[in-house]
Amino acid sequence: MTYESLLLEADQLGVYTVEMDMGSALKGLYADEVICINQNIKSSIEKATILAEEIGHHLTTVGDILDQRKVDNRKQERRARAWAYIKLVPLSKIVQAYENGARTRYDLAEYLNVTDSFLCEAIKYHQEKHGIQTTYRNYIIRLNPLKIKRIKT
Repeated sequence: MTYESLLLEADQLGVYTVEMDMGSALKGLYADEVICINQNIKSSIEKATILAEEIGHHLTTVGDILDQRKVDNRKQERRARAWAYIKLVPLSKIVQAYENGARTRYDLAEYLNVTDSFLCEAIKYHQEKHGIQTTYRNYIIRLNPLKIKRIKT
């Protein structure tokens, strides 16, 4: 998904998105149906991954969770990130990328319009959820190391 398509999705959810100078410490923030994206981030691909997580906060988070020393806040942060991983790197898109010639992690990140670091975190999330290997339709997806194989039917 592109940054622009996620902006439209946020708008459809009734969330206002604004880019503003947030210094170097914060990349994004969600509060009271407003998402702030740090304007100092130049890559629209990185902005998309941040926006997806912030939409995840809108959909899954309650209250102020900035204090990550609290267990409940960390759990809510994890839910928002999981939402972004599933949104931007679902198993279906991993298979679709493979069907379209993506063979390396870097090919996959480029195909999915995500940063390499976001892709690595998403794959780690899928591995925690599904184990080291899972199936999707007629494909076996090995998550570590990443390898996709079509099952002959």
